[in-house]
Amino acid sequence: MPVGFSFDNSYSRLPGHFYARLDPTPVAAPRMVRVNAGLAASLGLDEDELASPEGLEILAGNRVPEGAAPMALAYAGHQFGNFVPQLGDGRAVLLGEVIGRDGVRRDVQLKGSGPTPYSRRGDGRAALGPVLREYIISEAMAALGVPTTRALAAVITGEDVWRETVLPGAVLTRVAASHMRVGTFQYFAARGDTDAVRQLADYAIARHYPEAAQAENPYRALLAGVAGRQAELVARWLLIGFIHGVMNTDNSSISGETIDYGPCAFLDAYEPGKVFSSIDQAGRYAYANQPHMAAWNVTRLAEALLPLLDPDEDEAVVAAEQVLAGFGPAFESAYFSGLLRKIGISAEQEGDRALAQDLLKRMAENGADFTLTFRRLCDAAAEPQGDSPVRELFADGAAYDAWAGVWRARLHNETTGAQAIAAAMRAVNPAFIPRNHLVEEALNAAIERDDFAPFEQLLEVLSRPFDDNLAFARYALPPQPEQRVLRTFCGT
Repeated sequence: MPVGFSFDNSYSRLPGHFYARLDPTPVAAPRMVRVNAGLAASLGLDEDELASPEGLEILAGNRVPEGAAPMALAYAGHQFGNFVPQLGDGRAVLLGEVIGRDGVRRDVQLKGSGPTPYSRRGDGRAALGPVLREYIISEAMAALGVPTTRALAAVITGEDVWRETVLPGAVLTRVAASHMRVGTFQYFAARGDTDAVRQLADYAIARHYPEAAQAENPYRALLAGVAGRQAELVARWLLIGFIHGVMNTDNSSISGETIDYGPCAFLDAYEPGKVFSSIDQAGRYAYANQPHMAAWNVTRLAEALLPLLDPDEDEAVVAAEQVLAGFGPAFESAYFSGLLRKIGISAEQEGDRALAQDLLKRMAENGADFTLTFRRLCDAAAEPQGDSPVRELFADGAAYDAWAGVWRARLHNETTGAQAIAAAMRAVNPAFIPRNHLVEEALNAAIERDDFAPFEQLLEVLSRPFDDNLAFARYALPPQPEQRVLRTFCGT
């Protein structure tokens, strides 16, 4: 039985200069690592068909499935502030689009599928480590409730790739709401192709922001929609301690999903200026700088859309500035409402934001683990005996005690009881995140020993991040000094 993707490929109906048509490059000896059964089912796909010999051939790039329209997408981008007028899918091929059981259209893309016209002398391949990293973290983000691309499958190619050393090659099948980026608009704007910018904007509105079509100025509504989703997305990142690591405009999705998991990482101890990425030497994309950089990226989108906002350039700039002025308030609303929920406050009162910020300040000064502090606060909210496990996370326990007294007095003003507050906190403060040392442990086992058991176990733990489970206790703990991950790498 053929693998039934039921493609409906709308992007391929855009003009030919939006992409380059090509098939994936076949690989030598593909071997399945994993098929994401739950995601497959939601897309109307059969897990067994995907895991079959024919399915493996498709997911490895050795066979083009019926109805596919394989292509590499064109886009540009600001990379660490420097504009590159042509980037594009240098190691990925979009097979096509499927409409899931929920009625949502999604891209199915092979990442690591060989060279394209946009490869810029690269081999177009992916190593196993980055493929598994993206699989783990994107699926963890989905379980945490963060908008994200998803991993449908991972395949070993049977071929080596050369990076700093020889590594096993792999292909990731990525599912996304779309692969349109801020950089996609920049690609055409940089060429002065206003017609293409308009066509792309109309397509983005139809696919992601249909309500904008009814607005007085649909393109201004599109910009506002993207700005709002980006503000909400970055707020969610900060609330779980996530650092993207490479927030270039070509990694900024129009749909509002997290995309392109390269040198990403999660905070252990809370450090607002923390940087993991080996290529972010100036700290441009540090943890606390992410809201500013998201606003910067949306501003670049506004620049690309200026000709559509108003025929008069000055009026277009005014319209863009009015939209962009809303980014900060939108971010702060999303961030602080989430931060207050993390400490058990459901209805904001005067002084609550300062209370939450004071906790973060004390955490930073005392090296307190970000995830564990908030998770253990859940028990402290239920009863004062829960204070001790939180206090031990602080270098100076008195710093926590001083804050906790004020916090507990504030919780008395909530309309629900202590147990209900604690339960609500447990629903937003995960017990398990993809801790960097555990991710590295899983990747090393797969790369060095062909052992995928740690990878599978970690995925199981992360699939239920808000559930306490004593059997998984070690996955909740911060790293020992010798286990700390100090640098993460892009892997391209």
